[in-house]
Amino acid sequence: MPIDAIVFDKDGTLFDFANTWGTFGRTMLLRLAENDSDRAAELGRIIGFDLETETYSPDSVVIAGTVEEIAEALLPHVDGMPRDALIELMNAEAAAAPQAQAVPLGPFLDALKQAGLKLGVATNDSEHPALQHLESVGVKDHFDFIAGYDSGHGFKPGPGQLLAFAAHIGVKPDRIAMVGDSLHDLQAGRAAGMTTIGVLTGLANADVLAPMADAVLPDIGHIPAWLADN
Repeated sequence: MPIDAIVFDKDGTLFDFANTWGTFGRTMLLRLAENDSDRAAELGRIIGFDLETETYSPDSVVIAGTVEEIAEALLPHVDGMPRDALIELMNAEAAAAPQAQAVPLGPFLDALKQAGLKLGVATNDSEHPALQHLESVGVKDHFDFIAGYDSGHGFKPGPGQLLAFAAHIGVKPDRIAMVGDSLHDLQAGRAAGMTTIGVLTGLANADVLAPMADAVLPDIGHIPAWLADN
């Protein structure tokens, strides 16, 4: 199958989810709870996060949700905090979160660019933290297109971000691969008419991803070999 471009999810795909977002969850919740660990643990349960182990449940809203969806879940339990202030706090904490690369991204992306592929990012994170995360590991300029949930194209599982990427680079969707670690990513890819590749650097296992994926790979580093074989 001819692939001329790849659009990646960010969290759990370009960056290993567990190794990146566990510390973020603990820091954010303790800040919201004013360092009351019992209160922070209670807030964690609301969004599917275990404060003690710094792990997320498979159905946590944090995994594939937007910051607005996370805020909506927390807002009734955060006394007196305006919605916009809560979103601003979460975006600030997210932007500062150290990113654990799924593979060394510089060489990986260099090789894809040298092979002539156009590259994009479509994330349900906000655009500003997404840009900072990519910049923090020196790869922002490798991408032809970067969209967050608030970039004006909608958010996954809708196909809007992916179709905007296709239009931006002038490549038909059926010649683009969507790579992600969640069903939201793969559902968006299918809705956009793209090839879908699942990776296991998020929290979903292969059995969950397989029904919506043309391939399930251990991580993005296996993509070049898969493309060569297909």
